[in-house]
This record gives sequence, C-alpha cells and structure tokens, in this order.
Amino acid sequence: MRRQEHDGPPAAVSFQVGVNYWPRTRAMYWWDEFVAAEVEDDFARLAACGFAVVRLFLLWEAFQPSPDRVSAEALRHLEQTMDIAQRHDLRVMPTLFCGHMSGANWLPAWMLMPGSARGRFPVVCQGRVRRAIPRNPYTEPGVREAQRLLCQAVAERLNGHPALEGYDLGNEASNWACPPSREAAREWLQVMVSELKRPAPGAPVTLGMHAEDLEEDRGLWPQDAALFCDYLCMHGYPFYLTWVHDPLDVLVLPFLGALTRWLGGKPVLFQEFGIHSRPVIPPDDGEELAAAKVPAFSEAQGLEYYRRAWRLLWEEGMRGAYAWCYGDYVPSLWQRVPLSDSPHERHFGLFRHDGSAKPAAATPGEFLSGVDTVRQTPPAPRDDWVRGEDPSAFYGAPRENLVRLYQRYRQARPDPNSRQG
Repeated sequence: MRRQEHDGPPAAVSFQVGVNYWPRTRAMYWWDEFVAAEVEDDFARLAACGFAVVRLFLLWEAFQPSPDRVSAEALRHLEQTMDIAQRHDLRVMPTLFCGHMSGANWLPAWMLMPGSARGRFPVVCQGRVRRAIPRNPYTEPGVREAQRLLCQAVAERLNGHPALEGYDLGNEASNWACPPSREAAREWLQVMVSELKRPAPGAPVTLGMHAEDLEEDRGLWPQDAALFCDYLCMHGYPFYLTWVHDPLDVLVLPFLGALTRWLGGKPVLFQEFGIHSRPVIPPDDGEELAAAKVPAFSEAQGLEYYRRAWRLLWEEGMRGAYAWCYGDYVPSLWQRVPLSDSPHERHFGLFRHDGSAKPAAATPGEFLSGVDTVRQTPPAPRDDWVRGEDPSAFYGAPRENLVRLYQRYRQARPDPNSRQG
C-alpha cells in the first residue's frame, strides 16, 4: 500500500462520531493475543453503525517491554489494525502510554519501583496486581527517554497512513502520575508532541484528560495542554461525580467540554462518554453488580442516555464525541484483572458479549441521519455562562468553582429531561 504524506493541518471537521475500542474477547490482553479476523469483524460492525473514528490503546508493556526496545510484533499488529480500519473507511486514534485503563494502572515492569502504591487504583503488570510504585515520567529523565523512543517508533511506523486520525498521549494519565509543577508538565508535553510530529507535522496530537483533572489541581491544566496539543479532550461520566446528584445527568457532559474549552481556549473533543447496563443474556452477575459502588442501568436507560448525549454535545460545539465503548467483555474474562474487581466495567459496550447489538448501538446512525454533520456545522459556542469569570483563577479552588459554574451553566442551558435539582 502506498501511503500519502500529511502535507499540512487536517481539514476542518464539523463533528466526529467515534468509539473507544477493546475487543470483546481479549480486553486489555488484546495485543498479546492478537487475532486480525476478530478486529475485521468488529470494525465492520462499527462502520455499519456510522462510526468514523476508533480510539484504541497501546498497552504500554505490550509495546515497550524494556525502556530501550519497542516490540516489532506489536507495531506490526498495530499496522494491521490500521489497514483493517482503512478497508472499512474508519480512522484510528492510537493512545500511547496506557497507562490507566478501566480502574487499574497498567505499567511495564521497568516502570515499577518496590513499595506499595498510595493511589486508589491497583498497579497491574503482566496480568497481575503488583505491590509497586510507578516511576514518574515528569521527574525521571530515563522514563522520558523511553517515552520518546516509543513516540518515535509509532510515529515512524504510521507516518502517512491514510487511516491515522492523530495521536493521544495518554488516557487519564493523572490517575497514575502527576507532574510536580506546571512547568514540568509543559516540558513533558513539548518533548512528546515534538517527537510524534517529527515525521509528519500535520498529524494532530491531543491528551486524554478527564473530569478529575478539573475537580482538583493535578499539575496539568487545559491551559498547558493547549500550548502544545492541536485540540483538547475531556472524559465524563455523571455517575462517577459526587457533585452531580443525578447519575444520568447528561447535561454535565457538554458542561465539562465547554469548561475545558473555556480554560484552554481550544476546540474540545469529548473523547469518552457512555453508560454500563445490566446484562440481558446469560450469565447473570447481578449480585456482583449490586455490590458495586456505582448504580446499574437498563439498556432502555442506555438508549435514552446516548440519544441525548450525542445531541447535547453537538449543540455545545464539541469537535466530536466518542462512545465508551465498543462491546461488553465475554464471561471468560470476568475473573481476570480488572473485571474481577470492577463488575460494571464488563458491561459498558454498545454490543453485548455475544456480539448482538444493544438498543444504544443504533444511536450514532440516528444522530447522523437527524443532523447532517457533513453540510451542517454545530451551533457557535456560547460562553455567556462564564461572563465575568477569570480562567486563570479557576484552579485556586477547582472543585468549588466546578460546582458553582455548573449551576450557572444549568441556568443558561436548561435541560428539560434532567432530574437534577
């Protein structure tokens, strides 16, 4: 296949409809158990739903088993995945340094130091929970050099691939490592973005930030990411947010995106949103779900949630929105990390574990047929709800400002379907 070189910034887009992807039968163990035919089948299913972009994750230990070596086999599998996407008219966003995923921090052995991690997420290496402390890429030059090597290897391998949408530097990275200062964060961002853009300056780069990066000061602000990233990203799930009273308050999604855009001054991709649902096919893990710390929802609730989310995110002028996620995981994975301790993570898919579609799987097509995103751009963003506010003052009291500004946003954008008081 002859590749086309990027020759400048990507063309403007109106709204990208995307999805986050792990295979139903492999989950985070995908790269060590790669089956191209399964990816082919999954991508055909996603294309038929109307998705345009697939965000996937380069599990760090699979791609970089040692700091001075990037796996040739993993790169080959990544390129195969890109080729499959191209056959189905899909574009791909690879996420590097993964890193945090589904309630656990997945790190290669060389990234771990003896000790017990003080964070709330378990550290996983080679499929097992480890008593270890992650090394910090913002403070340790050796880690940064290793990261540069991975950036170089991936960018050179994918340079000019027609299916490349762009790069994501990490998934909710503040869940496993935080910079000691904003200056350290900026320096790291500059180095990593430069490495990814060296082969092809037109390939966009972003960073997968999440609501907790707005709830507290973790040393990396949207303002800093905006200095180097082509656009910003935000993830949000109302049922995880203690300051949101209604676990199905969809309005919080466009608010988080709009707040990120206001703080950073750049367009925002709402890179993750979704809802888990109680299974309607065997086996039944209802007792485990009932004991989980988050509520379980019905597929009917999931359908309505997705319908409203697509529309509200489009109306707020987001660059696009990506569903979390493609499919529920097969029962044979339920006793493996991280699904063994987080039963609700088994059921976030738009497709059930047997491959059958949930009702919400039809919502991308419904949305696209209702809003012609090729010819009709989203409404112009309205920031009347932050009039008189100073973005540089936000992190002086982030949680208090977040709650206060959400009340202002709700007053400016009333959602008649919201039950939040």
